[in-house]
Amino acid sequence: MSDARSIIARVRDGGKPSVEELRWFAMGLASGAVTDAQAGAFAMAVLLKGLSEEGRVALTRGMRDSGKVLEWDLPGPVVDKHSTGGIGDCTSLLLAPALAVCGAYVPMISGRGLGHTGGTLDKLEAIPGFRTGLTEAALRKQMAEVKCAIVAASSDLAPADRRLYAIRDVSATVESIDLITASILSKKLAAGLEALVLDVKCGSGAFMKTAEQAEALARSLVKTAQGAGCMTSALITDMSQPLATAAGNALEVIEVMETLTGTSVNAALWDVTVALGGEVLALAGLASDASDGEGRIAQALESGAAAECFGRMVVAQGGPADFVERWPDRLPSAPVMMEVPSLHDGFVARIDGEALGLAVVHLGGGRLREGDRVNPSVGLSDLAGIGEETGEGVPLAMVHAVTEDAGRAAVAAVQAAYGIVPDLPDEPALIQKRIG
Repeated sequence: MSDARSIIARVRDGGKPSVEELRWFAMGLASGAVTDAQAGAFAMAVLLKGLSEEGRVALTRGMRDSGKVLEWDLPGPVVDKHSTGGIGDCTSLLLAPALAVCGAYVPMISGRGLGHTGGTLDKLEAIPGFRTGLTEAALRKQMAEVKCAIVAASSDLAPADRRLYAIRDVSATVESIDLITASILSKKLAAGLEALVLDVKCGSGAFMKTAEQAEALARSLVKTAQGAGCMTSALITDMSQPLATAAGNALEVIEVMETLTGTSVNAALWDVTVALGGEVLALAGLASDASDGEGRIAQALESGAAAECFGRMVVAQGGPADFVERWPDRLPSAPVMMEVPSLHDGFVARIDGEALGLAVVHLGGGRLREGDRVNPSVGLSDLAGIGEETGEGVPLAMVHAVTEDAGRAAVAAVQAAYGIVPDLPDEPALIQKRIG
């Protein structure tokens, strides 16, 4: 018979709990058999001593199995993508419908903004009427009819993770790669996936600031997901600057719609979306290799088929029937707009992505505390990128705010986030490494 104290002691002393013990602990998190104090002690022991590869798989599977695990009977593979979070990262909104057009089924379980990073659900909720909380019956109906959905996790999906996540937040154990891995994958694998691609962000706007940290997380995620029976690969992608030229919920939806409808294509956003889509189509057997998959995703976007599928997803989840045709009229806009003038002549060499994300949060576009209301209209647009030439007084970005005071504070924050140098700097590679 397992008990929490002996499992915690074994991890604390650098030992290896058995698969059965880690499964018991995960179930105990969900049932309440493990107390908050024990959960906190376990998290700290894992942070300090780590788990073996087998232990990570066992904890992930146990957390996955602590609630409902979806099973599908669909005429194509069930796939998904997960990003570790960044600024201006709205690839999910492009990728889900593009994958659906290519023959995959995409029950994308997404999250809300966390810290300085934006959340996919918050972005979609900028669309009037869009619902992210679907019943299982509604999700199954939408998967059969539309082939993609972007939704919040239901309360019966990986409940052990919900409990441990809250405890990690207040016990200074968020940074554990073992616990990050189990948290991300327990929710994703509970969706009944056959293939998963991971976008592990690296740079100033990411949680993993260095290449070494990003690669360690990517390898942990890939090995653990594969160990749990899901075909998985990861791309390490640049987050030393925002991926889109906008940061903020409605503003990022605008950039997505411009790309989907071909009115103004953001090359970086396009390239990352196509690369991730190519990976998952190859993993799922819908393409001969990643290059073939990339071509299929690009065609889905270029032809307008992905835009049409996105429109059907919006309607199915409560949004306007004419959204794809009339999105400029359907999205909210902020009452105050201010330019952010550069303080120097030269070239953009450095961008503090985390500072930009926090500027959006302080404008009201994210949460300072759990439960805060998000204003979908605020944020930053027309963000200058690394390597761009500027001059004193030339705009680096546009601030969208509710009040003049909030706008001025954001202008100062954005100016401080930009490093300008006299000489043209090297631009970082967008896709840095493949793990898989």
